[in-house]
Amino acid sequence: MEPVAVVIPTLNEAGTIGAVIREIPPEYAGDIIVADSGSTDGTQAIAVAAGARVLDTGRGYGRACAMGAAAAAPDCRVIVFLDGDGADRGDLIARIAGPVLAGERDFVIASRTRGAREPGSMLWHQVLAGRLAGLGMGTLYGVGYSDMCAFRAIDRAALARLRMREMTYGWNIEMQMKAARARLRILEVPMPYRCRAAGQSKVAGSLRGTMRASTKIVSTFLRVAAARS
Repeated sequence: MEPVAVVIPTLNEAGTIGAVIREIPPEYAGDIIVADSGSTDGTQAIAVAAGARVLDTGRGYGRACAMGAAAAAPDCRVIVFLDGDGADRGDLIARIAGPVLAGERDFVIASRTRGAREPGSMLWHQVLAGRLAGLGMGTLYGVGYSDMCAFRAIDRAALARLRMREMTYGWNIEMQMKAARARLRILEVPMPYRCRAAGQSKVAGSLRGTMRASTKIVSTFLRVAAARS
């Protein structure tokens, strides 16, 4: 069993979470943590039945990710973050976690925009946002990303050094910016991406959700860019 913890933040993903957990290869399934933000549709019970342990983290995407990572087993060396909607290819987790486990990289992130995407899996503004954010981070730190995909793996000790503080949808971009600023060994891997298996996206599924997430991402970018450490 690999010394990896898989953290899956969820909010009402009963239609997908069981399949997401079962898709993770056995060698990476030793510590699957569903960090749940108060689901009311039975997500927690389905996750437990599928073999995960569940944390009640309260609201906030970043809070769920942070609490999930903090709860990883003591022998865990690598934290993998994976969304619970079935769009990420959990069966290909080795492409993300492998380089970190091998000591070749500190931080590996999937790129949906460089991989094969199912039609409709990403909206045009999601693609544009990833490219604009990547351009901004490239200008600041010399590290160009093409996406802000949630599917990522990071060395546990390196994650602790980043001193993450964003408890909202700005969590992903904060990690990418701080990783670049800290000069972690970063790799972006083209990865196939699917349409969500069921339900509605909390971000792209509505104008309100898109605007709320966009505001958090932009404010996080400005905050981290202005900070010295």
